[in-house]
Amino acid sequence: MRPDTPAENVDHTAEAARLERTAGRYPEDAEALLLQAAAHLELAGDRPAATALYDRLLSAPDPLEAPHLVRALKAANLWEYGHEAEARAIIEGVRTAAPRDPAPWVIVAEALESHDELEAAHDAFTQGATLLLTDVPEPPYATHPLLFGRHRVRRMLGAAHDDWDTLADTLHSSSVSLDELHDPKRVWSLGSDNPAELEAEISRLRAELGAHREALSRPFPVAVLHWPATELDELLSAYPSLATEYPSREQHLTTIESSLRELSSSGTANLGIVTGTVPSYEAFAASEASSPTEVELLPQYATTLAARGRATAWPPERGTACWCGTAQPYEDCHGKPTT
Repeated sequence: MRPDTPAENVDHTAEAARLERTAGRYPEDAEALLLQAAAHLELAGDRPAATALYDRLLSAPDPLEAPHLVRALKAANLWEYGHEAEARAIIEGVRTAAPRDPAPWVIVAEALESHDELEAAHDAFTQGATLLLTDVPEPPYATHPLLFGRHRVRRMLGAAHDDWDTLADTLHSSSVSLDELHDPKRVWSLGSDNPAELEAEISRLRAELGAHREALSRPFPVAVLHWPATELDELLSAYPSLATEYPSREQHLTTIESSLRELSSSGTANLGIVTGTVPSYEAFAASEASSPTEVELLPQYATTLAARGRATAWPPERGTACWCGTAQPYEDCHGKPTT
């Protein structure tokens, strides 16, 4: 949820204002846009204004997609500028609600952890993991921070490894192990006069930062545009000249998968797919003072959808339905290895 951009390179107040204006233009995406705006306000140090945005979302007449996430973010923000009692009450409310989304659990647990409430943070991480991962054969990517955070807090508490800690070690892909990254003694090595110790610690910190940046950047992937069958038919009926870009539905799907595989093989991370609709594409073209027939508008439309939080991560997790819309698992559909 947090923009992964150094404060010295971005005017966070101006960016928050831009996102608020965009939310006005795209009310269907207001929740994601205003959450990003609130994050920028927090980075700008204007925490009361960020709280006002969270309250704006929570008081909106339409139901939110992620109300517990908004409450968790509000609680974490409130605690940072002195409203501890209110923050604790919200955190308790989130835990009682037992959301099925891992993000609120991670946020409330990390808020407790950052204020040295290690036992409470451990309980929150464990409660979320128990709810979301019991009898789950393969933890979804979104739940990994739950396991990593729980592992970190348990290391700080001096607790022995359990099965979930072992699972977290298995899921962690960095060359530096979680035990090293979460070693409480690391903080002491930063004050060492030994260059070798300092160099080793810098390597660990870089690995940790890289994993953190990857997690933060996932909501903003490099995205490829997908038109469902009915939308593609409507698009080509309204704008026949685009048939040169989309000669057939089958070729469109094949091109999407091959483009994503090519990007992945070239080292591009955090890939995603956005789904287009003709009305939103026409609205986007109008906002750009352009014609929907302009082929160069299509990747701009895809980028805009991704920035508005509309991207789905590619490749899909094993066992989940293929991105193309069929009921088949991805590995049995477009995820089949090429020969």
